[in-house]
Amino acid sequence: MENTTTNYKRFYALYRRIEVRGDREECRRRLVLQYTGGRTDSLREMTGEEYEDLCRGMEAVLGEREALRKGRSKCLKLMQMLGVDTYDWSCVDRYCCDPRIAGKRFAWLDTDELEALSRKLRAILKKKENATN
Repeated sequence: MENTTTNYKRFYALYRRIEVRGDREECRRRLVLQYTGGRTDSLREMTGEEYEDLCRGMEAVLGEREALRKGRSKCLKLMQMLGVDTYDWSCVDRYCCDPRIAGKRFAWLDTDELEALSRKLRAILKKKENATN
């Protein structure tokens, strides 16, 4: 896990997607208080475990985990059809790190990036099919 004392990217990426009525800062404080059992309202004072629970809870609300699982599965199947060895994660990462493909490791792709990768892989497959016909 990333160092939670300096990087809250995961939390804020999820938080931006949550519909909030009223003061956003107050909502953030209430979320942190809820996951720390009322101990603190500061992200910086959360333990790693509390932070992980908070992010997982937010992801569950947003359906992020399921969407990630489905998106990854879809992309891996398409990569397999292109001849990428999907049993070897270093091959998958090497393929995805190419700036023309995704520009980052497969595990770091979010749902939107996985959808874009899926479209790109389908286009590559279609181009290959047209070249053989």
